[in-house]
Amino acid sequence: MSSTPSQWRERMASPLTWHYVAFAVMLAAVIGLSVRFGLDWVATNGRSTDALTTKQMQLKLLEREIAPLRGLDKRVDDSRAQMKSFYAKRIPPNYSSIALRIGELALKGPVRLTRVQYTQGPPGVDLTEISMDAGITGSYPEIMRFVNGLERDQSFFVIRALSLTGQQGGLVNLRLRVSTWLRPADAAASGLPLTPPTGNAPSNTGKEGE
Repeated sequence: MSSTPSQWRERMASPLTWHYVAFAVMLAAVIGLSVRFGLDWVATNGRSTDALTTKQMQLKLLEREIAPLRGLDKRVDDSRAQMKSFYAKRIPPNYSSIALRIGELALKGPVRLTRVQYTQGPPGVDLTEISMDAGITGSYPEIMRFVNGLERDQSFFVIRALSLTGQQGGLVNLRLRVSTWLRPADAAASGLPLTPPTGNAPSNTGKEGE
């Protein structure tokens, strides 16, 4: 049975009807706010997760970049200690010790050194190069024994050049150039010339053996 206009007016005038209407409106509002809050929370949580992931990646990249620097101070100290030990063990204390040691190795060869000339390079901050230019005569095994002795010696010798100048019978004549180093103060006190002497004339400074 359909409601008459008078019944509709009575229902609209009833407080209970308006309570139902108000409740429905409030329920709809609560549902709308809940949905909006849920959407906002999902969006915010997604942005937070993305930001956290980005920060973690940046942190890992930063850790990789600084990884080689970890313990750098210890490695620097170790390098300094190794350099100090190298200088103490392998750098000759003076020019006389260089000439004496090369003479001892020549006797062990045995080889004959002639026209031996010592010169020093430009002063360095830590070391100054000392060069020896000499003629060397001996049999091939004797010369190789002398050369190996130089390379393996406690003092630090570097062979710069070894060239054949002649051969007669079982003897070989070579030209030998060897470098070692002194501390700048020791090199300055050695009295060696700063540049090689010109010509073949004997020189009293930095020259041994004719």
